[in-house]
Amino acid sequence: MRAAPTTAWVVGLTAYSWLATTLCAAWFARRFALADGRVLSVEQSLAWQGAIYAAWLPVIGVVWLVLRRFGAGPRGVLAAFATGLVIVPLEAVVASLIDQAFAGGGDLAERALGRAPVCILLHTAIVAVGLAAAHHRRAAEASARNALLQAALAEARATPVLDVAERLMVMAGARRVPVDITAVEWFGAADNYVVVHWDGREGLMRATLQSLEARLDPRLFARAHRSALVNLSKVSQAQPLSDGSWRLTLASGAEVVTSRTYRDALLKRLGRQASDS
Repeated sequence: MRAAPTTAWVVGLTAYSWLATTLCAAWFARRFALADGRVLSVEQSLAWQGAIYAAWLPVIGVVWLVLRRFGAGPRGVLAAFATGLVIVPLEAVVASLIDQAFAGGGDLAERALGRAPVCILLHTAIVAVGLAAAHHRRAAEASARNALLQAALAEARATPVLDVAERLMVMAGARRVPVDITAVEWFGAADNYVVVHWDGREGLMRATLQSLEARLDPRLFARAHRSALVNLSKVSQAQPLSDGSWRLTLASGAEVVTSRTYRDALLKRLGRQASDS
């Protein structure tokens, strides 16, 4: 079963929270009104409390925009809670004005001060839900990208190489040995040389990754990092990391990390495109 998109469950949770809070608050409002000797209809109590909590709906959008701008890390958390310095007093005043409209009387400043603790609690809850939504979205995007990469790698491994295999002359110790290019797992940059990794062995050749990438079959080799060129048919597993990069495990067990910079470029080169979740 496919997981619901982040927007869907956030909207659903918001609607449920607003409705449940309004109903509960309206019930208490009627009870307090009766205790004060006032008659408050069901419609009036629902309109009263519904208006108070509807005023919080734009706050959800503000917090989400802040988290999209600063991320869900420490900067985003700090920025989201910092919005409370403006939002909490403003919402307390708005709620107090609505109270006066339905219940009348009372000092506005005193009412706002009494509303402040509830406003702090609501703002904290909204930030917490926003952080959960941001992490859910990031996890969903990472999962989608990983699925695309796995499918693309499977296609790369299944793609037949029709050209005659090229051989590279590699310095292994004091000898120069010919290496079938299809046996190479990955190339690593080393100043003016390239380290060639194949069949559990490694050697040097005088070249640059850029020159190698230009001459190698793009169906097999792709840049995974500024200093690494990987044979896609030798990748046995791709694991997403928390920072958005990938750890590629090769057939020999060697690991190469694909940086975020090259992540989407690699998918594009493989004919895949990650979509937003």
